[in-house]
Amino acid sequence: MRISLSVLLVASLTLGACGVVRESALNPVNWFGRSTSEAIAATEDPATINPLIPTKTGLFSKRRAQNAIYIGKPFDEITNLTVEQVSGGAIIRATGLAARQGIYSVQLTPANEDETPIDGVLTYRLEGVAPAANTAVGGPATREVTAARKVTRQTLNGVRSIRVEGVRNAQVTRR
Repeated sequence: MRISLSVLLVASLTLGACGVVRESALNPVNWFGRSTSEAIAATEDPATINPLIPTKTGLFSKRRAQNAIYIGKPFDEITNLTVEQVSGGAIIRATGLAARQGIYSVQLTPANEDETPIDGVLTYRLEGVAPAANTAVGGPATREVTAARKVTRQTLNGVRSIRVEGVRNAQVTRR
């Protein structure tokens, strides 16, 4: 009777401690919380940046520059941002609302070339390529697009928050 009572007491205390670990920073599922929306300030006109002038030099820079030409434009609004922990890093998934239907080749583009955090903030832009012909505007459900990007643990070192920007707003999730 004493042994079963002792086992029952230890089991109940252990089970009760699970609730504390669930809410703590030790649990990897809690590393990034819910995302919040932030207003975005007007930035420099992208037309003033010349994409034909190389910014990197090196043995493979020419091949990389030829493969990296991307003509996407930022999405109108970012509606959702989630960060899911996976082995070796995390998957950043952003959902955006385009200004019109038909946007394709959607991707999360790093704000800087190195994909390094600035002041603990890892920043991306949700971008997509608009079709050449005019398309219908349509309802919000027909203009919603989701893109994801895997980042490594090395990239996440020193990151306190992840920010995905659009034209009108940005979504931020914090550790």
